[in-house]
Amino acid sequence: MTNNIFLKSLLTLHHVYPLTLNKLRQLLQNIDTFEQLETTPVSYLAQLLNIDEKKAFSVRENYMQALNRNIEQEYDKCNILAIPFNSKNYPEKLLQLVDPPAVLYAKGDISLLHYDKKIACIGSRKATVYSSQALHEIIPPLTENQYVIVSGLAKGADSLAHRAAIHYGGKTIAVLGHGFNYIYPKCNEDLARYMAKKQLLLTEYPPHTGPQKWHFPMRNRIISGLSDALVVTEAAVKSGTLITTEHALEHGKDVFVVPGPITSNESTGTNKLLREGAIPIWNGQQIIDEMQMFQIKN
Repeated sequence: MTNNIFLKSLLTLHHVYPLTLNKLRQLLQNIDTFEQLETTPVSYLAQLLNIDEKKAFSVRENYMQALNRNIEQEYDKCNILAIPFNSKNYPEKLLQLVDPPAVLYAKGDISLLHYDKKIACIGSRKATVYSSQALHEIIPPLTENQYVIVSGLAKGADSLAHRAAIHYGGKTIAVLGHGFNYIYPKCNEDLARYMAKKQLLLTEYPPHTGPQKWHFPMRNRIISGLSDALVVTEAAVKSGTLITTEHALEHGKDVFVVPGPITSNESTGTNKLLREGAIPIWNGQQIIDEMQMFQIKN
């Protein structure tokens, strides 16, 4: 019963004010239980959440009103599974992040979260045919060896990676930078709907949360956190792709990079990664061999 009360309170607060696990823990360390949130002075709540008092008042009032709703049941009607940080379905790897999500929201085949092997395939939103050609060399051996392909459902390399995994009979997870009431970008609407039924969509944002520019760097840490290693096909020097590789490197994960033409702007970032020590690859079997070698060493 206590767990049910905690889950209801957590999902209600996260619906009203989605906060990360670190902020949630800081809050609960100071108010002990969610029940005390209703009587916590606005000034103190503002201090704990590092927001102004007007916003803190709004959070508290909206939270108290939302307690009258059965948010978990509302999600269930929309085929959304809410996964709190203490759930058996919550990926343990994400708890190793500097600032893990407090709650994940999932649509589709939840069993994919429990697959042992996951590889992130990312790259430029302006990916050329070169990325497509590379992925058709990289993805088949990975799917044959039961690797789940993780990406971000963005234009370009992300959607190419998802589609290649599906084409070759594999499994794939898309991590979104918004809630499920939105599909972004619109050009991937059919792909998103298909994956919501046959593969897996994942996000840390409640369903009503629209896409915002700053959501996507946050999303990138989840892509990296879920995965054993990263594959980068094309990327310019200044791109979100390189933010994801930084997350991976900070957590000691291998970064595999497809060498690109020196005349292509979309290969300037990938070639820079190679110069800095990333592992060059041109087919999926190289990744499998490298990962197996890493496991033997450890």
